[in-house]
Amino acid sequence: MVTHVPAEAHGDERGALLSFLAEQRGGIRRALLGLTAEQAASRPSASELSLAGLLKHCAEVEQSWLARAKGDEPAVHRDESNWHECFRLAGDESVESQLAYWEKVAAETEAFIRAVPSLDDTFALPDQPWFPPEGRVSMRWLVLHLIRETARHAGHADIIRESLDGATAFELVAKERGGSFG
Repeated sequence: MVTHVPAEAHGDERGALLSFLAEQRGGIRRALLGLTAEQAASRPSASELSLAGLLKHCAEVEQSWLARAKGDEPAVHRDESNWHECFRLAGDESVESQLAYWEKVAAETEAFIRAVPSLDDTFALPDQPWFPPEGRVSMRWLVLHLIRETARHAGHADIIRESLDGATAFELVAKERGGSFG
């Protein structure tokens, strides 16, 4: 769900990109407002997606792309045999722990993007068949990719939440802000 990101709030390209990314993260966080752990883990549609799983996936994806841009290894390695595990909480993972983890990752993303000398600086794409061989992308591409990935899943989160209890994105924005919609 789109919320207003004021253009004058951050004034520069980095600030604008990071603000739009934060806006999309908020859509996923809001979709979890007031839910029990069971509701967050449930899959109320034809899809295998749950809100808890989307949260975990988005946090892992952001961390892995940030690690690549820094030249580090991702914290969690996923391949064809275990990629689906990023869509389900496991062990002692909880919505609260994943929200805290994503908040930490988001702060690292912001600090990194603000510190890189140029958004035109590049890093290597992963060696995976869906990327061009020896491909490179810019830091600008990184943030735009994270916005796109998070926005896609924020849309999924809207549908899942409405399927759970009828709450719409507009109602959740109002709830987050301490008001009511309508």
